[in-house]
Amino acid sequence: MKYFWIQLLLILGSVSMALMFIRTWSQAKNRAWKRIAFSVFVVVNVYAVLRPTDVTWLAQQLGVGRGTDLVLYVMVMAMGFLTLNTFLRFRSLEKKITDLARTVAISEGLRHNDARLGQDAAAPAAAAAAAATVPEPGPAADSDSASDSVKA
Repeated sequence: MKYFWIQLLLILGSVSMALMFIRTWSQAKNRAWKRIAFSVFVVVNVYAVLRPTDVTWLAQQLGVGRGTDLVLYVMVMAMGFLTLNTFLRFRSLEKKITDLARTVAISEGLRHNDARLGQDAAAPAAAAAAAATVPEPGPAADSDSASDSVKA
């Protein structure tokens, strides 16, 4: 009973992390093994809070000595993993943003250049298409061409 409040606080912290992770599950684009690892982490964390003597026993079996030292070493490894994972994700995002910025710059440069020269990007293609097509003769075309020739 003397450790009840700290145990309750630590378990509530673990459960709140799990709920936040589950709540954003559809938004998080994590791989399945990361989700499984996080779920195992939460379960082990709750177990370690409820049974600290078992953590000390495991630490002694592994040759670490104290359970707190084992927890510290595991957390250092987890922090290293998270740091590396974050670094790789940011590097990937920076590459995607660079590629996107280059694409936007090229398209904006083409649009600006066409506007500066007084040409529309579709105008040369439309002019070429209009020159290649010959109007079919019909009643309206004959009357227009006849009136054009009379006016000329």
